[in-house]
Amino acid sequence: MKNFPVKTLFVAIAALALCAAACCPKDAPRQRAGHVVMIGIDGWAAEGVRQAPEEDLPNLQYLMQHGAWTLSKRSVMPSASAINWASTFNGVPTEMHGFDKWNSTHGTIPSTSDNGHGIPPTIFTLVREQHPQALTGLLYDWDGVGPVADTLAMSWHRFVKTYSHTDGVIFSLSEYTDIATDYIKQNKPEFFCLYYGTLDETGHKYGWYGPEYMEHQKLLDTEIGRVMDALKEAGIFEDTILILTSDHGGNGHGHGGFSLLELETPFVVSGKGIKQGYEFPITLMQYDTPAVAADALGIRLPAEWRGRPSPEIYVKP
Repeated sequence: MKNFPVKTLFVAIAALALCAAACCPKDAPRQRAGHVVMIGIDGWAAEGVRQAPEEDLPNLQYLMQHGAWTLSKRSVMPSASAINWASTFNGVPTEMHGFDKWNSTHGTIPSTSDNGHGIPPTIFTLVREQHPQALTGLLYDWDGVGPVADTLAMSWHRFVKTYSHTDGVIFSLSEYTDIATDYIKQNKPEFFCLYYGTLDETGHKYGWYGPEYMEHQKLLDTEIGRVMDALKEAGIFEDTILILTSDHGGNGHGHGGFSLLELETPFVVSGKGIKQGYEFPITLMQYDTPAVAADALGIRLPAEWRGRPSPEIYVKP
C-alpha cells in the first residue's frame, strides 16, 4: 500500500476545517432539535384555556405537562391579527415593522429593517439564509398571513380558505389538517408553521368564550393531536420541538383593544430537551415567539430583533 502524501493530507484537513467553519460559524448557537413545528391559532385567548375543563383539551394539557408554558403572553398593540402575526414571524414590535391594521399587507410606515422583500427578516428568512438546504413550509387559511411571513423565503407554502362569515365552512378542519400532516410526513421539514384562522372567525360570529367558541377550541385540540401523530409517523417526534401560539384574544365579538382578555394568549413549547411542566416566570411578548423557534434551530438572531429566546426552558445537558 502506497504512503498517503503528507502534503495532500494537510490540504484535505485544511479544506475540511474551512468547510466546517463556513457551515458552523463560531457564533452559531447549538441546534437543539432537528425540527420545529409551530401551530398558530388566530384569536386563541388565554381566558379560553382557563375556562375550559382540562378533559376538553387533552393534547394541550399533555404538551403543557411535558413542556414550558404560559397563559400570559402579551400581544403587541393594537391587538389585531396582521400586526401580531408580523411580530410572531419577524421578532419586532409594531412601531418597528410598521403593520398597524388587522389586515395590513404592507407597513403604513417603512420597517426599521428590510430583508430584501420589503419586510423585516422573519424566521423563514433566517432559516433560508443560515440553513439554505433546510425544508420549510407554511399552511394558512387566512390570506393576511402570507404577506407578513415572507413566503419568498419558504420551500413550500399554501393558502386554503376554510371558513367565511357569509359561506360558513368551505373546507373542513380535518381536510385542512390533512394537507399539513401529509407535508410533514413526506418532507420532514426543519421548520413548519400551521395556521388556523377558524377560532377567530367563531369568536367574531358567536362571541368569545361562548359555547360555540369553547366547542371550536376543543375541535382544534383534536387537530393538534393529529399533528403530533403525524410527527410520530414521520419518525421525527422525538427530535421535534412543538410551539403553540396565538396572536390575540377577544372580548365580546371583537378585539383590538387594551383589555387583558384581548392581550393575553397561550404559549406552549414542548418536545426535545424542554423542561416538563415549566411555567414561564416572566411575561413573554408576541415578538419573543420567533426567537424561541430560532434558538431551537440553532439560528443566530439578527441585531434588530427585540425577541429573546428563553434558554432557561431547556434541561441542562
